[in-house]
Amino acid sequence: MSLTLVVLAAGMGSRYGGLKQCDPVGPSGETIMDYSVYDALRTGFERVIFVIRRDFEEEFRSAVGSKYAGAVKVDYAFQSLDDLPAGYALPAGREKPWGTAHALRAARDLIDGPFAAINADDFYGKNSFQQLAEFLKQPAASQVARFALVGFRMDQTLSENGRVARGVCTVDDSGRLLAVTEKTKLVRVKGGAEDRSDPSHPVVYTGAERVSLNLWGFTPAFMDELEAVFPAFLDKSGDNLKAEWYIPFVVDTMVQERRAEVMVLPTESSWFGVTYREDRPQVVAAVAALVQQGAYPARLWNGA
Repeated sequence: MSLTLVVLAAGMGSRYGGLKQCDPVGPSGETIMDYSVYDALRTGFERVIFVIRRDFEEEFRSAVGSKYAGAVKVDYAFQSLDDLPAGYALPAGREKPWGTAHALRAARDLIDGPFAAINADDFYGKNSFQQLAEFLKQPAASQVARFALVGFRMDQTLSENGRVARGVCTVDDSGRLLAVTEKTKLVRVKGGAEDRSDPSHPVVYTGAERVSLNLWGFTPAFMDELEAVFPAFLDKSGDNLKAEWYIPFVVDTMVQERRAEVMVLPTESSWFGVTYREDRPQVVAAVAALVQQGAYPARLWNGA
């Protein structure tokens, strides 16, 4: 069974201040995406789709896509603010991207089998991709859609330099996802974390909770779902110029309506991420340590 990796790389990284997807973190100039593609290939994925924006297509193809020539089939999908269902128009003044669900929807015409969807700026580790590949290769055994989410410990996914957004998971004893709630203002505190969406009433976490870092395993049925429910999001929130449509929102609705079963695959893989520019030195050091331990070669790709 052929598996596809979809990399959501359309964001410019406003908090980071630049095209962080192309920023080197490895000893031979590798990007975080290079490590994700490398781990995906060695665990059974055979194709990569990069979701990007047209305005930095040339830079992205040159700095990122070209290095995989001959190693994996690469395709591109383009996220655009005006990529909306028939009958809908871009609201005047809208400049903010529509969110991760909209970014994934951009690849709808390229998906023809099971696939993983990931962020471009998160380092997930080999074990995470291995678990997802094994899940996606399993034959369907349910009448409802069956998806997977790799769940990381919350306290291993926080930044020392500011707030982060995470999908906080509620999981039953069988590992099934009961709910995933997007928290956009999680900060590290002594003994755990807090969600400060409402500063006057912060929500306290131990740090052991499983969270989503947008490492999902889907079938084409999820793309059909995105197309079906996007109009409802636009009807409700389209006039809000800052509203975003997140993958966890769509998944959670399907779970609550019992139209999907989502398994949370817990991983202890090392996670690194560059949300803020100040995060980069820590990521560079962590990657260097993994290379020194032999987890990765000093050079991943001939073009890296």
